[in-house]
Amino acid sequence: MTKIKLDEDLIRKLSDLMDETGLTEIEITSDGQAVRVSKGHVAVADPAVAAAPGTAESPSPAVEGDDLANHPGAVTSPMVGTVYMGPEPGAPVFIHVGDHVVEGQTILIIEAMKTMNAVAATRSGTVKQIIVENEQPVEYGQPLVIIE
Repeated sequence: MTKIKLDEDLIRKLSDLMDETGLTEIEITSDGQAVRVSKGHVAVADPAVAAAPGTAESPSPAVEGDDLANHPGAVTSPMVGTVYMGPEPGAPVFIHVGDHVVEGQTILIIEAMKTMNAVAATRSGTVKQIIVENEQPVEYGQPLVIIE
């Protein structure tokens, strides 16, 4: 397995660039490695390692997210904001993987400009995958949940 070299100076420079420009996410690829910096988390992916047979690692979240956006059961973000999985801090989350939901049921909340916006299930079915995490920043059109 190839060891990924983490360039902390590069990540700091990208973070500073994001602050200066108001970006919420930036990604670069060089020498077979990809670095993606997003408000709230950093992902470093080595495509050769992710594609190697027999490894236990899964593909990078960015690749999964891009593919899942086209899934017929994908619930996508209607706005830029921050995801909250429950109605308030400490309260139970709206949904779990395996739960049955009905169309129109609130499945999460997105805070945008200090306003809490309920996101509803776009169809009835079973929650197959929850792609986002609590308090994660999201972009318009980003897949959030898969319902089948």
